[in-house]
Amino acid sequence: QVRLGESGGGSVQPGGSLRLSCQASDANPSNYCLAWFRQAPGKEREGLALMSSRGIAFYADSVKGRFTISRDNADTVDLEMNSVMPEDTGMYYCAAKYSSSGYCYGRFGNFAYWGQGTQVTVSS
Repeated sequence: QVRLGESGGGSVQPGGSLRLSCQASDANPSNYCLAWFRQAPGKEREGLALMSSRGIAFYADSVKGRFTISRDNADTVDLEMNSVMPEDTGMYYCAAKYSSSGYCYGRFGNFAYWGQGTQVTVSS
């Protein structure tokens, strides 16, 4: 089982940038697909970006070109958020699912492990 802890949330003005970080522990992170999700007020949780242990990334259309996911170490996944907009406000969660192949099959589905979340507020 893997444990996840997010950091880096806060308040930012529209057009600004913010970097979130997630640390995975208590398991072999190289066996997990890691992802970032967001839950905006009054909305369902949505997948934003994911990266396999093989370094293959996938983005939701809503963040493509503005957000960048990186995984320099097997146990850390960051989300660089640029050109943020008020609709990017929400609770951001790191998530993991087991993948012995090193690929993130099923895109944003079937993530079994979740962090506590970190709040991001975009406001002028």
